[in-house]
Amino acid sequence: MAILDKWTLDFVSSSVEQTVRLGVRLGELLRPSDLVCLSGELGMGKTALARGVGRGWGTAVRVTSPSFTLINEYPRARDDRILYHIDCYRLESEADAETVGLEDVLDEDGVVMIEWPERIESWLATDRLWVEMGYLSETRRQMRFIPSGERSRALLEAFKRSAFGVG
Repeated sequence: MAILDKWTLDFVSSSVEQTVRLGVRLGELLRPSDLVCLSGELGMGKTALARGVGRGWGTAVRVTSPSFTLINEYPRARDDRILYHIDCYRLESEADAETVGLEDVLDEDGVVMIEWPERIESWLATDRLWVEMGYLSETRRQMRFIPSGERSRALLEAFKRSAFGVG
């Protein structure tokens, strides 16, 4: 784990299981209106991280990639709050976001997690936790956590304490 500056965290995940476990730690900390953006090419582990986030969030439903449905909803058992999981891979342009109703989801007070967020970046709240994921080897993935905004900075600090015991 490397902390490049106070508001950036670099981490190398050595396995899919480790990526899922990090997602669990992050999911346990999410609150309504949080926005988590998962950026990276195909096969970088975005859905593995999302699966862990869902588990940590408390959904009883297995998190899968919403590539063909665009949006999956995962209710949390204890309070029926919703985790929205959006995959923008199939969107050709930001204008497509309007035709599929993303505005309604982004205006909700649920937690929103987006794969391929760069495709709708102008639609996104400025306060968000951006996670860039990249390929290092067959099993290893680089992860960079970058918060922008007061809430996402607090989320990153809590995540560092929960996942790594530092803060």
